[in-house]
Amino acid sequence: MSTKTYVSDLLNRLPESATLAMARMSRELKEDGNDVISLSLGEPDFNAPDFVKEACKKAVDDDYSHYPPVNGYGELREAICCKFLRDNDLVYTPDQIVVSTGAKQTISNVVYALVNPGDEVLLPAPFWVSYAAMVQLAGGVPVIIPTQIENDFKITAEELRSNISDKTKLMIYSSPCNPSGSVYSKDELTALAEVIKSKPDFFVVSDEIYEHINYTGEHASLGTIPGIFDQVITVNGVSKAFAMTGYRIGYLGAPTWIAKACSKMQGQVTSAPSGVSQMAAKAAVLAEPSSVFYMKNAFLKRRDMMLEKLGEIPGLKLNVPEGAFYIFPNCMELLGTLTDDGQEINTSSDLCMYLLKEENVALVAGDAFGAAECFRLSYAASDEMLVDAAARMKRAFGKLKKQN
Repeated sequence: MSTKTYVSDLLNRLPESATLAMARMSRELKEDGNDVISLSLGEPDFNAPDFVKEACKKAVDDDYSHYPPVNGYGELREAICCKFLRDNDLVYTPDQIVVSTGAKQTISNVVYALVNPGDEVLLPAPFWVSYAAMVQLAGGVPVIIPTQIENDFKITAEELRSNISDKTKLMIYSSPCNPSGSVYSKDELTALAEVIKSKPDFFVVSDEIYEHINYTGEHASLGTIPGIFDQVITVNGVSKAFAMTGYRIGYLGAPTWIAKACSKMQGQVTSAPSGVSQMAAKAAVLAEPSSVFYMKNAFLKRRDMMLEKLGEIPGLKLNVPEGAFYIFPNCMELLGTLTDDGQEINTSSDLCMYLLKEENVALVAGDAFGAAECFRLSYAASDEMLVDAAARMKRAFGKLKKQN
C-alpha cells in the first residue's frame, strides 16, 4: 500500500497546536510508564460546580436533544445579555449574541467572517497559540507586536498606533492574558481606545475568557470605552472560570452585522453547539461569579507559591501575573547553554524538550506564543505536583553550562 499522503497544502501549512502537542507527548510518556508532570494545558483541575451538573441533567430529562438554532437557544442568549450587563456593563441584545462550540470557534468565526486575504491582523505578543494560525487560514497576515516582561507584556497606545497600516483589519488580544496572565486596566484600555476609534474600519476581538480569574479585583471590558462599542467583539465562555472545558461553550457579543456573519459561518461548519451543554452554560452565566471564587482563590495561592519557588531558580526572570493561571518566565539567561551530553540549548523549545526528557516536566515553549525568549507554565495543578515540578526544574536547569 502506498505511503503517499494527499493532504491539502492548507493543512501542510498549518502548525499543530503547541499546547496540544506537548500534552500529546506527555500522555505518550505516561503511557510508557514515565512519571510525567504536565503543566502544559490550560485546564482547571477542578470539576464543574454541582449546580451546573444539575442543569445539565435536567436538560437531558427535558429533551434538549434536537438541533438548536445555529446561534444558540434564545433563552441562553438572553441569559448572556444579562451576564454582560451585570458583570461588564455591556448592553447587547440577543440578536448580537452567538453561542459556539468553545471560545476557540467563537474567535475563528470572527476571523473568517472579517478577514480577507492580505488583511493584516495585529497580535500583541505573547498571544494565545491559535490566533496566528486562524489568521493564516483566512489568508490574513499576522502582525506581531512584541512586548516586554518589564511592562508586564502589555502594549502601549503608541505601540498600537505605530503598527496600524492601511491594511490593518483586526486586532486580537486577551485580558487576563493567555499565556502571560497580564490584565489591562481601564486606563490602559482607554488609551488604546483613542487609537482604535481613529480608524473606523479597524475591529478588535477582546478575548475575556479568563475574566473571573482576575486577582486585581476589577475587570475592564474594552467595549465599555465610549466611542468604540461598534468596533469591539467581546468573547467569553464558561470553560475556565466554571471548569467546564468539556462542555465546549463559548460566546460573543458584537454588532448585529458581525453576529449575523459569524452565525452564517458557523452554520456551514458545525451548526449549533450541544443543546444540553447550552443549558448547563445558562446556569453558569446566570450564577453569581462569587459562586466559583473558591477556584480563583486556590489559583492565587498557587501562583504565589510558584513565584516563590521559581524565584529560587537562577536564569529565570519573573513578573507577577494578575490573572489566569499561568506564569510566563523569561529564560534568556538559560539559552546558549549546553547539557551534560553536549546538547545545545538555543531556544525555549530546546529548553522545554530538555526538561521533558531530563525530568519529565512538560511546559510550552514561548515560540508558539510569539515570545521565543519565554515559556508558559500552568499552575492549574495540585500543590504537590507544583512543588515537585519546581524542584525538578531547578535540578535540570542547574545542570546547564554556559558555552565557551
